[in-house]
Amino acid sequence: MGGIGVVMAALDISQLRFMIVEDNPFMQRVLKQLLRSYNVRLMREASDGAEAFKLLEAFPPDIILVDWEMMPLSGLDFIKLVRTSDESPDRFVPIIMVTAYSEAANIRAARDAGVTEYLVKPVSAVNLFSRIKRIIEKPRPFVECPTFFGPDRRRREDKNFGGPERRVSEPQHPH
Repeated sequence: MGGIGVVMAALDISQLRFMIVEDNPFMQRVLKQLLRSYNVRLMREASDGAEAFKLLEAFPPDIILVDWEMMPLSGLDFIKLVRTSDESPDRFVPIIMVTAYSEAANIRAARDAGVTEYLVKPVSAVNLFSRIKRIIEKPRPFVECPTFFGPDRRRREDKNFGGPERRVSEPQHPH
C-alpha cells in the first residue's frame, strides 16, 4: 500500500456526507468515483447551485464539492448564498471549489465568497483527499464582518506576531 492508501489509513472519511454540485455528468461521475475510492457512500448530486441550495435542507452534507461554471446559479453565487443567506441551513459547512479556473483573480474571488478550499481540475485522488484532510485536521475559524462571512482567509501564521490584529491597516492597540 503506497501513496494515497497510506494517507487514507490514518484518516477514515467513509462516514462523511458529501454533496457534489456539478453540471457536467462526466465530472459528476469522476468525483463520485473518487469519493467511493475513499469508501464514501453517503453522497448526493445537484446540477446547479439553486438545486443544491434546496437539497441542503433534506441532505445536510459534511463537505460540499462545487464547480464554478453552472446555470442558472453559479458555484460562486451558491457559496455566497450558503454563507450569507438567512435561509441557509448551515453557513459553516466546508466547501471545496473544484474548477478549471486557475487564475489568481478566480482564487481570490472564491476565497472572498467564503470557499474553504480550492482545487483546480483535472482532479487527482491525492489532491482531493489532501483538501478533505486539511478541512478535517486543520479547520480554520470563521470570520464575520460587514463585508465577509466564511473561513479565515489567512493561512500563514506569523510565529513572531504578538498583537491583537495582524492587519497592517488596523490601528495597533498598546499592550
